[in-house]
Amino acid sequence: MPIPASWSDKLLSVLRIVAGLSFLQHGTSKFFGFPPFPMEGPLPPMLVAAGTIELVGGALLVLGLFTRPVAFIASGMCAVGYWMAHGSKGFFPAANGGEAILLFTFIFLYLAAAGGGAWSIDAARSKPAA
Repeated sequence: MPIPASWSDKLLSVLRIVAGLSFLQHGTSKFFGFPPFPMEGPLPPMLVAAGTIELVGGALLVLGLFTRPVAFIASGMCAVGYWMAHGSKGFFPAANGGEAILLFTFIFLYLAAAGGGAWSIDAARSKPAA
């Protein structure tokens, strides 16, 4: 049984929230150690920048605030991260450990084009006052 098209905007919001929460945990891991981050000591500047985008961007995506620009920035960061950390280890994402970041890249690129969906602050702000 197909999902009704009327659910599309709500399911877009669910995708945004789940992706935002998943992205956010990478930032909390880097800065707060939860979940535990595998690297000891101070973070290199590139990981500080990535962690900031993950933490702030993930929170904004969960809320659906400034979804399009935040998702575009997050998509670019993920694309760069993929090629820097995974792409050099081989062509296939399943073999180079880059499946998750590759999916983030294209989910965020989609959100940059599609917006935050029905359940977002962006949608609530764009509705005319009654």
